[in-house]
Formats: sequence, C-alpha cells, structure tokens
Amino acid sequence: MKTIIHAENAPAAIGPYSHGTSYGNLIFTSGQLPVCKEKGGVVDGGITAQSIQSLDNLKYVLEAGGGSLETVLKTTCYLAEISDFAAFNEVYKTYFKTDCPARSCFAVKDLPLGVKVEVEAIAHVNI
Repeated sequence: MKTIIHAENAPAAIGPYSHGTSYGNLIFTSGQLPVCKEKGGVVDGGITAQSIQSLDNLKYVLEAGGGSLETVLKTTCYLAEISDFAAFNEVYKTYFKTDCPARSCFAVKDLPLGVKVEVEAIAHVNI
C-alpha cells in the first residue's frame, strides 16, 4: 500500500504533489528545491547555498519516511547550469561520504522558481 510522506521541516510543495511516497520498504522523494521553510523562499546565495538547502530538504523527507541519507539507493540531480557541477559535487560529498548511492546529474533548461539545483532520491526504510 502506498503511503504519503509529509516532512514537517521541509517547505510545502509548490504544486499538486507530496514530499514523497513509500511503498513497502522503498521511499520515493519528490524533487527537493533550495527553499527554506523558515525563511519562506529560495535561499540566498549561489549553487553552494542552494545545494545545501536542497540536500537538507531531501534529508528531512527521507527521515519523515523512515529512511536516512545512508539508506539512499539512487539520486537524480538537476542543475540549471552544468558549469556548477564541480561546486555541487563539493557539497554533495559532504552528505554522501561513503558507499555513495547511484546517481544521475545533468543540466536542464529551467528549474522551478529559477533555482540552480533540484535533488530527488529513491531510498529504503531503516531496518
């Protein structure tokens, strides 16, 4: 049975979707934008600040679904500019230190709210 995931610490969705869903032991997150719930908008700063916020939001959703960054199997990372790839990797490696998940990372034409990064994941619940 599908379960809807709602993360209290993550910002509200900007469209008709949930923070994530789970089915059995799997967690599927929606793409997490660099929006700060406390500040109520996109974080100031460039790719580094936005990557931190997106990955923090991802962590909140995973934890709300019973998982963690350590249970991530695959991430998909969207960048507004491929020239931000190296800077994004510098932040990413502080969240995924060892046994890194599979990953796709590519540039797209546009992202919602004009942000620089969006990250989604597939994970499993903590056992």
